[in-house]
Amino acid sequence: MINPPPKRPSFAFVLGKSGAYAVLIVGLIGTLLPFFYIIVSSLKTTAELRQTPPDFFPKQPTFEHYTTILQDKDIPIAQNLANSVFVSVMRVVITLFTSSYAGYIFAKYHFKGKNLAFGIILIQIMIPFQVVMIPNYLLTVKLGLIDSLWALIVPAFIDAYGIFMMKQFIEALPAELMDAARIDGASEFGIYSRIVLPQMGPPLASLGIFTFMATWNDYLWPLIVLTSPEKRTIPLLVVWFQTAHVSNQGLVLAASILTLLPIFVVYIFLQRWIVDQATSSAFK
Repeated sequence: MINPPPKRPSFAFVLGKSGAYAVLIVGLIGTLLPFFYIIVSSLKTTAELRQTPPDFFPKQPTFEHYTTILQDKDIPIAQNLANSVFVSVMRVVITLFTSSYAGYIFAKYHFKGKNLAFGIILIQIMIPFQVVMIPNYLLTVKLGLIDSLWALIVPAFIDAYGIFMMKQFIEALPAELMDAARIDGASEFGIYSRIVLPQMGPPLASLGIFTFMATWNDYLWPLIVLTSPEKRTIPLLVVWFQTAHVSNQGLVLAASILTLLPIFVVYIFLQRWIVDQATSSAFK
């Protein structure tokens, strides 16, 4: 039997699809253009940055601003980078564990006061950080964590949004898998670690990158609890550059690029799981 030739798409279909792609391309260019301009501007000389009207591309690309930052002995940029990496990684690991475990408990267990406890967690999502900033600071003082990197980690042990996000995903997992594991003699933590956790790659990746970005870009809380220059995180360093080198835009742009690079690297490695999370959420 000879298969009929494929039907050619109509002109309206082709026109609509082409228009959709055109809108997406324009949106992509509008999103990436500011970042691209910051990158090319950081490669300009100081004279080119002060030129009026400015050129979009540098005539003589140079890395002098980057070398100035990296070779300045008065700026512990390596230590500040290490501080930001340590705080961000620790908060991601702790948040993923506490959020996934608490989300599993709220999703698959029934106990007295469950709805009340979960309601209190949801209320925390709606409370601005500025409201709880003073209580957090007093608690940090009582714990003796002022001017310590742990002051940026301990108050973030529990993430209300992360618990809500994990609960919504785990509720869709079939309870039969967990019942079968209990029949086989698995412990409750074993069910969580061996049955539930391996199926949570996309939501964990999404929550991880959101937590990493929020921690990496956090400025207000580190400004309050950190006093020593060697304990600074990268956002504090960038703001210090903007204040100390307000007349040298090249140094500020180069410092901003160094701040954004780790976020780009993390996103490149996790983008597949983030897309999977978005796709599965759309189907649900």
